Order: sequence, then C-alpha cells, then structure tokens
Amino acid sequence: MTTAEERSTTSATAPGATGGSGLLGTPLDIREDEHLLRGEATFIADVRLPGTAHMAILGSEHAHARIRGIDSSAAEAMPGVLAVATAADFADVMPLPCIWIPGGVESHFPPHPYGLPGARPVLSGDVVRHVGDAIAVVVAETAKQAAQAVKALVVDYEPLPVVLRADEALEDGAPQLHEAVPKNLNAYWTCGDKESTDQAIAEAEVVVELDLVNQRTINSPMEPRGAVGHYDVTTGEYTLYASTQGPHNHRFLLAALVLGIPFNKLRVVAPTVGGSFGTKGYLYPDMALVLLMSQRLGRPVKWVDTRTGLMNSTVQGRDHRQHAVIAGTRDGRITAVRCTSYANLGAYPSTIGPGVATALMGRSITGMYAIPAAFCEVYAAFTNTVPLGAQRGSGRAEAAFLMERLVDRYAREIGMDPAAVRRQNLVPADAFPYDNGLGWTYDSGNYPENFDKALRLAGYDGIQARRSEAARRGKRLGVGIATYVAVCGVGPSTRMSQEGMLGGTWESANIRVHPTGEVTVTVGSASTGQSHQTVFAQVAADQLGIDPATVQVLEADTLKAPYGQGTYGSRSYSMAGPAIALTAQKVKDKMRRAAAAMFQVSEDKVVYANGKVFVEGDEENGKTFADMAMALWYGWNLPPGIEPALDETTHFDPPDFNYPFGTHVAVVEIDELTGDTEVVSYTAVDDAGNIGNPTIVRGQIEGSIVHGLGQALMEAAEYGEDGRLITKDLRTYPLPRATDAPFFALDKTVTPSPHNPLGAKGAGEIATVPPAAAVTNAVVDALSDLGVSHIDMPLTPEKVWRALNRDAEAQQ
Repeated sequence: MTTAEERSTTSATAPGATGGSGLLGTPLDIREDEHLLRGEATFIADVRLPGTAHMAILGSEHAHARIRGIDSSAAEAMPGVLAVATAADFADVMPLPCIWIPGGVESHFPPHPYGLPGARPVLSGDVVRHVGDAIAVVVAETAKQAAQAVKALVVDYEPLPVVLRADEALEDGAPQLHEAVPKNLNAYWTCGDKESTDQAIAEAEVVVELDLVNQRTINSPMEPRGAVGHYDVTTGEYTLYASTQGPHNHRFLLAALVLGIPFNKLRVVAPTVGGSFGTKGYLYPDMALVLLMSQRLGRPVKWVDTRTGLMNSTVQGRDHRQHAVIAGTRDGRITAVRCTSYANLGAYPSTIGPGVATALMGRSITGMYAIPAAFCEVYAAFTNTVPLGAQRGSGRAEAAFLMERLVDRYAREIGMDPAAVRRQNLVPADAFPYDNGLGWTYDSGNYPENFDKALRLAGYDGIQARRSEAARRGKRLGVGIATYVAVCGVGPSTRMSQEGMLGGTWESANIRVHPTGEVTVTVGSASTGQSHQTVFAQVAADQLGIDPATVQVLEADTLKAPYGQGTYGSRSYSMAGPAIALTAQKVKDKMRRAAAAMFQVSEDKVVYANGKVFVEGDEENGKTFADMAMALWYGWNLPPGIEPALDETTHFDPPDFNYPFGTHVAVVEIDELTGDTEVVSYTAVDDAGNIGNPTIVRGQIEGSIVHGLGQALMEAAEYGEDGRLITKDLRTYPLPRATDAPFFALDKTVTPSPHNPLGAKGAGEIATVPPAAAVTNAVVDALSDLGVSHIDMPLTPEKVWRALNRDAEAQQ
C-alpha cells in the first residue's frame, strides 16, 4: 500500500569495484516473484518424501517445574502412533551449543561435553524452564494422529517458583534456573570508559536520567518453523530439510556438536523460507529430533509448527530494562552518555543470544553522535521465559531507542529544538573512519547531509502550521526524529572472535562457467525473502558483462553449496556480493591469460570489457565470453600454468564491518477523545552504500519500517505471573496491518563502504532500528504541553488516553 520516492545525491564506487557493466544499481525485475505469486514455491510444509511419518512435540505447560514422571501408555495405544520418545531415549545425544558468548568477560552456561557453552537439551528430562519447553515427542502416520496422541501424554509436574524479569532474576532468593549459573547471571559485560564517563557526568551543566523498558516482542514471520529428517539406512547419511537461514552452520553444529556424526554424513537443505527476521538462524531441538526419530523408525519424519507453538518456542526479541543518563552543556553539546541494562536471555542461551544482548546493543548506544565519554554495562540473566534471540535490527534498535529518547529529553530540559541539538552533535563528515569509543569504528558517512535531507523531505520547518490545522480537527500532532548507525555485514571473523563468536563469519562464492557460456553461481548465503536469485545473478552479470538471464544461482543446500555461513546481520549483499565480484575477477583474469596466448601478445595488452577479451585497441577482433568458455573447456594449446575450464572460488572475509546509517522522521496525530495514535507521515533517508537492486532495497526499507512501527504501537509479549504466555496467538498479539502503515517518503544518501569491493553496506534490517524511537518521540512531543515526558512502549490507545487524562485520573 506504500509508495516511495527515491533520489540519490551521490553516486560513487568503492575502491576496488572494477569491471562493472552498469547492471548494479538497476531495478531489474525480481526473478522470485513469479513462482511465489503463483503459489509454486516449496516451503517446509510442502516437502513430501515417500513414507513420511509426522512428529508432534509436547511442550511444558509450566514455566518452571520438576518432572516426576511421564506416562505414555495411552498415547502409545492410539491409532497410527509409531513411537513416543522422552529425554531418556536420547541420553547419548549432546545438548545444543551456544556459539556467541559475551566477549572478554567471565560467563556462565549450562555444560556441554566438549567444554563449550551449552544451551539446552533436545528434550528436557528433569526440569522444565519455560512454557513450551520440549519434553517428549510422538511420531504417527499422520499429523492429526500425532497431534491427538501428544495430548494423551500425562506428565507429573512439581511446580517450582518462577522469575520473569532479568533484574529480579539477579536478586537474592530468586528462583535458580541452572546449577552452573550462579544467581542466574550469564555475564556482566561492559564497554567504554566508566571512569571518564562518570567524571563527565559529575562535571556536566545538565544531567538527565531516564528509565526505559524495551519490551519483549515475538518474531512473527508468515511461515512458522518446520523440519523434515531423513536417515538413509543403506548409506548412513542424514538429510535435514529445515526452514533455516543458516544451513551450513546448522550442518556443522548438528553433526559435530549435537549428534556426533561425521560432517560429510549430514546434508541440510533450506527450501523456500517464508520470512525469518532473525528467528531461523538458531539451532532448535526439533532439527535434531526429526533426524533421530527418522533413524529410529527407518523412514522420513516431518514436523511443522503451529502459530501458538512458534510463540512458545521460537526465540523472542528485545527485552532490555535500562537506566540511562545523558549529560551536556546548556547550549546543547552532549558530553557523556551512560547505560545500565538488564537483558533477559530467557530460560536458555539461544545459539547466539548472549552476543545479541551485549555487544550489538552496548557498542551501538552513541549512534550518529560524537560523544566524548560513553559507557555501557549489561547484566545478562536467565528467566523462565522463551529464549531470547535476534529480531530484525537486534541490539541496534534497542540502542537507538535509548539514545534518541535521551536526546529528546535533554533537548527539552535545555529548551532547544531537538533537531538543533542533534545537528550540532553529529559526527562530522571529515572525521571518518570514526572511533565511537565503544568498540565500533564507523567506515564512512556524511551524517549532516543525511540528517538535513531527511528534515527537508519531512517538511520539518512547517510542523507548527500542521499542528494548528490538526488541533482544529481535535487531533494533537507531534513530530519525532530518530537517527541511527547500524553495525552490519557480519564478518570479519577475527573481530567477531574477539566479540565471543565461536566460529567464522566469512562468506564464500563459486562461479562455474559452462562450455556454452552460461554461468552457475554458488553462494553460502541463504535467502529468507531477500531475492538472492535476482541480485546475485545481477552481481555476476555486472562483473562479467553478460546477460543476467544466463546466470543460475544455487544456495541453501549444503550438497550444492558446500561451504558458507548464511544470512544474518544484514550481510548477504555486502558479504556474498563481494565474494561473487572477486570470484568473477578471477574468471576474467584467467580468460585474459588464456587470450594472451591465443593472440600471442603479453597479458598486459589484453583487455576484458563488455563480456569480451581483446587486444587493446582492437575490440572488433576480440573473443566473446562464450568463445573463451568453449576454448577453455576444450583446453587445446593452453600455455603452462593455465588449467582447462573455468571454475573459481573465493572466501571473502572483510577487514571490518560496514556501518549503514540514516535519519527517520515520524509525524503522528493523536485523537484527544480516544488516545488513538495514527502515524500520518513517515520520512526515511537511509544510507546503505552502493545498492545492487533499488527495488529490492526499497521493499526491505518499507517492510523494516512497518516492523518497527509494530513495536512502537502495539506489539508486546505478555506473560502472566505463572509464566504462561498471555499473547499466545494472533488474536492476542497484534501485528501491524496495511491500514496501520502511512505512505512513506523515502530517500537515500550514498557513502560507499571501503571494506568491500562493491562499496556495499547492509540494508535488510536497518530501517527497523529507528522507528520505535521516532514514533515514541512524536507521541511524547504531541503530549509535552501536558507535562508528559515519557511513555513506555507499546503506545496503545489506553496508555496514550491515560497520559492525556492523567490529571483527571489523579483527582478520582
């Protein structure tokens, strides 16, 4: 329902981006659309292997309880039931591991046999720690029979005390979740300079404090998770079909660290994935369970989650309770910022949850501002809630919300326009690369240009006239600004290891040129809706100077694409894209070497351009791409050192992250009678460096904004005192609809990243980072004359109405 206006003030090419034919930056039609629109895509529920049996998982009905026994006799006797399994059946199966721990500090985890941080068992046997914790499975001939039988399992529970908040989990006497984790504290993690920050705050002319709740939210992709396991009794090989964004990582983790089988005995395939937003990059018990049950039964086993099951078992997002301080001068110069955050990891450490809750948030709190002193401390704790993981913009969104709310509070305290305060504190355009003092070194940017462009596009100077017009209609109009910097392009591997990542974060690409001139590109990335088939073909075609229709893209299958890392952290285009570009350069170099022998000239006289090789100045008599493909396929008369065929591979590991940024402006109208908040306009000016396909990026930006609006206005995972999830389905957990989204005014600036040959920066989740702050700032602005200085999200009509009528309520 949205429209977008995109303009570009800058057109630049990153160092090393050579040989492009101009296809990048062009809005080519998206290949994937046709089969998706026709309903021809194969999602996990559509995977049907001969002889498939169906699995159902019994999740705990208690948030914390001891299991005294499980009676499966009634379930085993039901029609179609093939097997029932509990934790006792998998005593030799290792627990799932956690591979991103808080870097550089002492941390505590459940144990793993290899001495690694453990996460959770495939089935809980002694104690359950959240509602939905998996404790048993039933496999039957049909999905309906399995679902009916799992309800017949009788579990004898001994309820235990429950704790739901991270700060309360650390208190003396709080219920303890794991023996290996004293006082439920996974880690105390810090970044920045505490001493200088405390001193700057003590010496400041103005100090503003703010307590914030960045509420827990539920990731809600269109497609819930699912898995199909197949064990081949003749070869001893396992195949896992799963709705995953990281098939290569899951292959390694399952084979080496859970099942204890040879790496080359496991294949992982991701069919079409109906959205992820971070949720499907994690290792879940069901992935191992379908493989184990397939081995036990000698036939494929399939499991597909329900919406309620997803809400009780798939990782949830955000969930920080923060005390923040900003300090500065009376004339608007920010001198210090400090944050103490209590991060709720849930009942178990998810695959990368602790890193999301610490580094991605803490190192990002200064955003686009040059602040001399900054410090952040995070207490990461376990509670009886669903495990925490990434949600689109994870960590960065929480940091932006904190910083942008602080700036607005500070501006009002000193009586300055919030835009003026922001403008004078932006990192200058000549300061890059810029060390933010918390661990990130921003690669490139022109923040003032981006900021001013957003305010012009939003009509910021005309807001007062709009307020008056809205007031005549019984509406309160408010405007909110939010800026952000988002660390993206996850790699480099060494840097990630310093942050506590137990693994590599490089990306791979292979290009095979067939004898007739067609090309197959194989990448380690895995699409969850980012149109990889289109944009990766576009990269290869651009670099090779060929028709993108001749380029095939393979991904998301560890048999076809043997090595890679996957899709997360807005890395696909800025990691896999450069890997493809560098591999294309190897193909061109080999063609040039072979052509030099054919033309009997030195290699430096041979030019590759427009899909041809030729002697400099004689393009007419050159050889086409297809000519050279055939020549190298035949391998006739090749000089020493040049092998036949064209098959090249690159493993790309960048020197540093990339740092997209932007400015968003929200304008809201509040109905004074009902408290209903409508976002009447939304302006976003983002900078993702050089863009491959503007159509794809525009869709990602629009979707990201709506995602952020959901958290601002309606979304919250609500738990009862007993730990049961109240918002357990889409009747109780609202999601934004088309009617909740305004028409967007979109624009961009372009400052290429020097850290990859395409000059690309992440784009897939960046526009989720600022909307919650922009909308909250706008609502508070609309109510500021009533003395309202903050409202916790979500900004429901009831909360806003109470803020409008708080004097009347106080008198009752």
